[in-house]
Amino acid sequence: MQIYKVGGCVRDELLGLPVKDRDWVVVGATPQQMLDAGYKPVGKDFPVFLHPDTHEEYALARTERKTAPGYTGFAFHAAPDVTLEDDLLRRDLTINAMAETETSELIDPYHGRDDLQQRLLRHVSPAFEEDPVRILRVARFAARLAPFDFQVADETLHLMRKMVDNGEVDALVPERVWQETVRALSETVPTRFFEVLRECGALEKLFPELERLYGVPQPLEHHPEIDTGVHTMMVLEQAVRLSNDPAVRFAALVHDLGKGTTPPEEWPKHIAHEERGVPLVKALSLRLKVPNDFRDLAMLVTRYHLHYHRAAEMLDSTFLDTLQALDAFRRPQRFEQFLLACEADSRGRPGYEDQTFEQPAIFHKAFAAAAAIDAGELAQQGLQGEAIGKELAHLRLAAIKQARAPYIKNKG
Repeated sequence: MQIYKVGGCVRDELLGLPVKDRDWVVVGATPQQMLDAGYKPVGKDFPVFLHPDTHEEYALARTERKTAPGYTGFAFHAAPDVTLEDDLLRRDLTINAMAETETSELIDPYHGRDDLQQRLLRHVSPAFEEDPVRILRVARFAARLAPFDFQVADETLHLMRKMVDNGEVDALVPERVWQETVRALSETVPTRFFEVLRECGALEKLFPELERLYGVPQPLEHHPEIDTGVHTMMVLEQAVRLSNDPAVRFAALVHDLGKGTTPPEEWPKHIAHEERGVPLVKALSLRLKVPNDFRDLAMLVTRYHLHYHRAAEMLDSTFLDTLQALDAFRRPQRFEQFLLACEADSRGRPGYEDQTFEQPAIFHKAFAAAAAIDAGELAQQGLQGEAIGKELAHLRLAAIKQARAPYIKNKG
C-alpha cells in the first residue's frame, strides 16, 4: 500500500496558497485492507474512506470510462493494479494532476508544475471532453486564479467549445450548475467565470439571459461603457469590492436582465426594464434551483434598484412604500444586502468605481428614523387595530421627510 497527497492541496502549496483540505490517493490496496486498517467507507460510486484519526479522505486509485452522455455516465474501476499515473490521468487539469509522496517528493507525470509556472489551465488528456462539469470547473479555476494571471490554454478552450457544440453542456443538471456558480461567485474574481463561459459558448446555453445583454447599448451620459453586458461585469466587480456575500454578488449579476428584452427601437433607453427583469430573475432561479434567499434578494434588487438611485428624488410616500416592499423593518439584514448590490450598480461604470454616492446615507438615515417609531408605544397610548397601522405610517412618513430634507434641499 502506497499513499500519496494529491490534487488541489499540492497545487496550492506550490502556489504558496493556504491549504484548506488535503486529499489522498491509495495505490495497491483493496477496500477490505482499508477497512482492516480502521478507515471508514463513505464513497457511494467508488471506494473513498475517512482516516480514523484525521477524518481526511483517502480514495483508492481508480480509472474511469465513459458509458453514457452527461457527467454521471461513467463506470469506475478501482483495484490494486491501478497505478498512480493511471489515477492522475483521469483528472481535469494538469495543475490538479500532481502528487506528493510521504517524503514530499513531487510526482508530476503530466507537467502540472510547468503549467503552474506558465500560468496555464490545460487539460490532462482528451478524456476531458467526456465530462461537461469540467467546463464549469475550468471557468471557476480561472476565477480563483485570476490574481495570478492564469489563462485557459488555447487547446483546452478549443476542446470546451467542441463540447458545447456537441451538446454535452445540455446534459448538466441544474443543481451542479448552481453549485459551481455559487462557488465561483465566492472566488476572488468571479467575473472570469462568466467570461470563460462566454468564450467557449457555454454562457449562451447556461445563462442565456446574461448572454443577451452583450451588444445592448445604454445611454452614454449614464453609462460610459455603453454595453449592458460590460456594465454587468463591472457591477459584479464592484460587488466583490463591497461584499463577500455571494447573495449580494448574485443580485448584482442579474439586476439588469430586463435590458436584454428591450425592443431595439427603444435603445439606448430601457423603460420599465426593472419590471421586465423580475420574471427573468425568477425564471432563472427556478431553472437553476437557486436558493430562496438568493432569489428573493435578486428580485428585490432588480425591481427596486432605480428607486435606490432616486433616493433624493422620490416622494416621501414612495420612499416609505419602497422600504415596506423591501420588508426592511422586519428584515434589516436583507435591506443592507439590497443597499450593497445597488451601490455596486452605481459604481459599476468607468470613472465611478471609487466615487462616494449619497444614496446609502439617505437610505440609512431615513430607515433608521422610520424604524425608531415604536408600534408598542402607540398601543400603550390606547390605539388599536387599523388605527395603530395608520398612525405608524403617518409617523414614519414624517420621520422619513425630516431625515431626507437635507438631501432634497441639496437638489435645489
